[in-house]
Amino acid sequence: MTLSFRSELNSAEQVVSSLSTTKQPNVTEAEMMQAVRTLLLGLGEDPDREGLKDTPKRVVKALQFLTKGYDESLDELLNGAVFTEDANEMVLVRDIDIFSSCEHHILPILGRAHVAYIPNGKVIGLSKIARICEMYARRLQVQERLTLQIADALQGLLKPQGVAVVVEASHMCMVMRGVQKPGSWTVTSAMRGVFSEDARTREEFMNLIRHNGNFH
Repeated sequence: MTLSFRSELNSAEQVVSSLSTTKQPNVTEAEMMQAVRTLLLGLGEDPDREGLKDTPKRVVKALQFLTKGYDESLDELLNGAVFTEDANEMVLVRDIDIFSSCEHHILPILGRAHVAYIPNGKVIGLSKIARICEMYARRLQVQERLTLQIADALQGLLKPQGVAVVVEASHMCMVMRGVQKPGSWTVTSAMRGVFSEDARTREEFMNLIRHNGNFH
């Protein structure tokens, strides 16, 4: 497991700015489809045969959906769902399904995220935690960065006493190609505030998300 500890950023604006990753749409869909057609030719295929005729269009649409997180922002996603609340106990949403794409091979990353925070006068709608995970996952990613982005977004937006994020995932670039190791999975974590400072709080979180190794 990779443990990450980071000092708190000064404002939500700094957090949003530090995590900003915007898509630069400087090509047309037609150019993207032509690129897919070129790839098919390079693979020795006939892009004009029946089964592949609409494949360039389908591939472009699929990639646009799988990377739709570039077109989303934290402000739009939250839609005001941050509330004042006198709560100071751990809030945990576990087993959030994650579907992302490896930026090195554009192959799937499949897994789940466990996210907890301890409020400091503000709480967030529970579904928004899953949506934050989804937004950052639907980009070209490495698991380490994805884990940090989720943690830093919540820490910056809520200024809670602490945030903990663990992401467990299987990378198809390791399973389908390369070392070809089915069943391998990677665990990364990011701890902020009391989760990094207090071993007992961190242990409580880890106990709550514990399961057997064969989680797939």
